[in-house]
Amino acid sequence: MTRLIDDIKRVWRGEQQPSLTWSCLFAAVCLIAATAVRYGMAHLRPDVFFTPYMPAVFFATAMGGSGVGLATAILGAGLGLMLDFGGGPADGARLALMAMYLTVAALVIWGVNHYRSLAAKQREIARRLTEEEQYRKLLVDELHHRLKNKTSTIHAVLHQVLHDQPQVWGRIDQRIRALATADDLIARADAQGCDLKDLLMSELGPYGHVRFELNGDPLFLPAKLAVSLALIFHELATNAGKYGAFASPRGFLQVSWTMQDDRLKLTWDEAEGPPINHVGKPGFGTKLLKAALSSFDGKTETTFLATGIHCTMQCRVPPS
Repeated sequence: MTRLIDDIKRVWRGEQQPSLTWSCLFAAVCLIAATAVRYGMAHLRPDVFFTPYMPAVFFATAMGGSGVGLATAILGAGLGLMLDFGGGPADGARLALMAMYLTVAALVIWGVNHYRSLAAKQREIARRLTEEEQYRKLLVDELHHRLKNKTSTIHAVLHQVLHDQPQVWGRIDQRIRALATADDLIARADAQGCDLKDLLMSELGPYGHVRFELNGDPLFLPAKLAVSLALIFHELATNAGKYGAFASPRGFLQVSWTMQDDRLKLTWDEAEGPPINHVGKPGFGTKLLKAALSSFDGKTETTFLATGIHCTMQCRVPPS
């Protein structure tokens, strides 16, 4: 019984096409039920000839297709014309009602088929999106796996070259491990999200925990926003390591954030970095900073001060 109900549901949604025999039997049951309803209504309103057959046309079309629905409509018109439970003649008024019934039945058949075709297209689109998402996840997992392998290879090569320089190796080893940890955190964030402070710690940790200060309450970031912010933080941290606060022995970074309603406001403020004498043309990093938060109704504003970058970010934090 459960299987029969499931089959009927799939047929109703257009996911399965029933056999012609089953469709014809179902249409016959609908016609019999409509005729019984018409017989009962005849005691109250004898001039109701075709209206009870309209639901039969709808259900027969939904279950068996346009051909079965059309046959049901024609048979309903014939039954309404021939069977006379009220004793009235088949005059011109009844023929006019039959013409109206057939017109409406044709519209019903067209509407059901149009709906089923739209539903089929939506299911196909959903299937393609699911396949593309699975393929994207597979590529991301493969890229992450290759990145881990490359990081391990670089770690092994540097260890072999610097095995007789333990002090140098000790500083490099910590940074490589911290970078690997940051990559793992970003990969996990793409699947489930992460805390904002953990994200910043993973990105800034390789530069030394005494070089930066984080001020803000714990804030869990949904997956997509976490990845977008991770890209921004990575770009800013890389820039700080090359030209900003982390490129100077006395350089220092302060990151602060606050939440107001569902809006996040974050400030990235570098100090004591080397003087910035010239700002080059906007490159990929600048475009990334401007566009990364646009899908979260956000924006990023960057100011090049004398000793580092001052950057403010604000965006909407979607519910988790």
